[in-house]
Amino acid sequence: MQHHGFNSRVKVQTLVEIIWPASTVLNAIGSALRVTLLTVIGSLIIWQAAKIQIPFYPVPMTMGTFAVFVIGMAYGWRLGTATVLLYLAEGLMGLPVFAGTPEKGIGLAYMLGGTGGYLVGYVLAAGSVGALAERGWDKNILTSALAMFVGNLLIYVPGLLWLGILFGWDKPIIQWGLTPFLVGDFAKLALAAVLMPLTWKLFGRFKGRA
Repeated sequence: MQHHGFNSRVKVQTLVEIIWPASTVLNAIGSALRVTLLTVIGSLIIWQAAKIQIPFYPVPMTMGTFAVFVIGMAYGWRLGTATVLLYLAEGLMGLPVFAGTPEKGIGLAYMLGGTGGYLVGYVLAAGSVGALAERGWDKNILTSALAMFVGNLLIYVPGLLWLGILFGWDKPIIQWGLTPFLVGDFAKLALAAVLMPLTWKLFGRFKGRA
């Protein structure tokens, strides 16, 4: 039996491919409908998660990045990336999908503000954790955590770069865009890293009893 482990380059099925296999779709229309439904549902999940604010230290914690990681891992890199792109398109059209909208503006005006770089990072993060999930990294707590750590880096790097470009590097960019969120992001990373392997384990037991 071939092992799909930490260094495996073999693509394995993602969680959504197990729950709703593409092989069950018999024609092109059905395949397009499956992809459309999954991306729309995923974008709505990210939308709702972005609106969740949990009291935390030192700043309230929103669950948008948590949803991006979970969707990316569950969907794989192609569908996960498409889902986040749809989410951003919804925001671009003026729908209040982001944390802080519509209070802090909507549409392109909001997306070109301080959070713009982080939104670009969402796309990179979903793609990266999705690609790693396709190598089986979502089945183990340690590899799930490492995949999501990579995803976090890919959110922070463009986020901080954009803040520096927008406001100037003479400003305390790290104190504005990184330090206050580290504890909350670590908590979300830990939660998501536990959730994915646990979901696989529970689903495996359910299939075993079916």
